[in-house]
Amino acid sequence: MALFTPKLGIDLGTTTVLVFVPGKGIVLNEPSVVAVSLADNRILAVGNDAKDMIGRTPDAIRAYRPMKDGVIADYRVTEAMLRYYIRKALGPWNLFRPEVMISVPAGVTSTERRAVVEAATKAGARQAYVVKEPILAAIGAGIPIHEARGHMIVDIGGGTTDVAVISLGGIVASTSVKCAGNAIDHAIADYIKKNLNLAVGERNSEGIKIQIGSAVPLEEELSMMIKGRDYVTGLPRSVELSTNEIVKAISKELRTMVTAIKDVLQETPPELAADIIDNGIIMTGGSSQLRNFAELIYRRTGVRAQVAADAPFCVAKGTGEALKHLDVYKKAIISKR
Repeated sequence: MALFTPKLGIDLGTTTVLVFVPGKGIVLNEPSVVAVSLADNRILAVGNDAKDMIGRTPDAIRAYRPMKDGVIADYRVTEAMLRYYIRKALGPWNLFRPEVMISVPAGVTSTERRAVVEAATKAGARQAYVVKEPILAAIGAGIPIHEARGHMIVDIGGGTTDVAVISLGGIVASTSVKCAGNAIDHAIADYIKKNLNLAVGERNSEGIKIQIGSAVPLEEELSMMIKGRDYVTGLPRSVELSTNEIVKAISKELRTMVTAIKDVLQETPPELAADIIDNGIIMTGGSSQLRNFAELIYRRTGVRAQVAADAPFCVAKGTGEALKHLDVYKKAIISKR
């Protein structure tokens, strides 16, 4: 029977769910959003279809994210979301229950971890393993984690920033702060509200971050026109926004993330700290792609930083690698309960 057990790796993020199938790669990349009809508590749409509804739903429908800060906030909806994704990834003809490996933030409590395992098992997994995100991100970024050398990984997603120093396949020092991509989006929306009296939605502020955002001020600024609703007149209006305004808007959030990195560096044993100075800091996760983020980290910590190739997909790829060599990793990193 074990011969036919399909395997799936799931990067269960606050904003995005990625599903990795060994041998096929990433088969699914959709937002972790679920649309629920409030009248009969029925799930109407999951993923891309549901994300299109955010901010555009009538009162009877609510589109929301069942994951908050990297952990399950709404258990029932998360289970339904997982079931949908597992089914979609395996295809309609699959009869066998898969073995599933799921990523969780480094700072996860045992209760939160158990909730993930239970949700996955109820959603149709035959067995569910949970592994901490920084380890998977490191494997996915191609870092040899089993060496006796220190590697620092900073995984910046939508809900959490996970910072960890890894040596000999385990986490030596780590921290997890609930400040990442979503917090940056909110900061941008707040800034526009306070300074320009304009209301912009969550999707717009994300677009602004991607198009003109930067972690350090630029000599040659980028700019874009943004459209929103004027708070005073209530009418639509557009204004021009430039990069250095965004830098100012998000400086507090970036400071929180950099402080997390500094905290972990301070906890790191001296031998490993020396390795980190040699190897630099590896950044993964979608939000690590903010312009000049690595430069900001270098300026604040004195340690070189670089963004891994395919940064948003490192954790998902890591689950795939770990599934391929499940027997090796089972002993080292997987705590069943």
